[in-house]
Amino acid sequence: MNFDEYCQQKAAPPGSSTYYALRQAPTASQPLLTALFALRREFEETVKETSDPTIGRTKLAWWQNEIAALASGSPSHPVSKALAAYLPDVKGEYPALQALLAGFEIDLDQARYLDYPNLRRYMQSVGGTFASLVARATAKDAAQAPVWAAPLGEALTLAQFVAETGNDARHGRIYIPIDEMQRFNVTAADLINRKYSDAFTELMRFETGRARATLQTALAAVPAHERRAQRTLLALVALASALLDEIERDGYHVLHQRIALTPIRKLWIAWRAR
Repeated sequence: MNFDEYCQQKAAPPGSSTYYALRQAPTASQPLLTALFALRREFEETVKETSDPTIGRTKLAWWQNEIAALASGSPSHPVSKALAAYLPDVKGEYPALQALLAGFEIDLDQARYLDYPNLRRYMQSVGGTFASLVARATAKDAAQAPVWAAPLGEALTLAQFVAETGNDARHGRIYIPIDEMQRFNVTAADLINRKYSDAFTELMRFETGRARATLQTALAAVPAHERRAQRTLLALVALASALLDEIERDGYHVLHQRIALTPIRKLWIAWRAR
């Protein structure tokens, strides 16, 4: 397959939220945005789907070299080749690509977070950096894009933590701050062993409410003149908000399953977000 096909399959298989969000972008921007989402997925798989940290670090080191090769004009990976073809200023975005990779590297060193400020640093490194990359790709004022795009990325990451609570715990990662779990009398063992309780419900009500409020605040800060060009990010916010609502309706049963929206709902929500 060519690099476009590879990126599409990696980042946005049919039926996924990313698939419907990317379809809202201007046609000319879709290949670049798809490549960026594919790169993020490659980084995520490297650290979150590798059981041996040593192997994860080896793969990260390979990606560090590959990003440098991309900046110097000699990429070898299909995603890197796609970025070389579509990213207007590869060298200018090189620091952001490095920062994104460094953000995911945190997952190899840290699986728990003491409090929300510590968790936010991770969210800024991963979610904020990535959303800024996506926003700059189509923004009318690329220099100012990170001001409003980074909070969007953080909010989307926070919403993802809610949806992936059980799956993350089964892989040894808990993104709910320790002090908040203590406040609601929920333990890491409860999450790992899929133990539902009134305490867990209250904890997830708090986490879901904060994620929803964070999404709404970040969305309100997107300048009116940028909204049309940022339809992919706006669609992702709408999809994340709808998923939080669905999780709430289901009683926060996220420990033993992944609650998801149907493809037809995703299509409708993403289209309406335009």
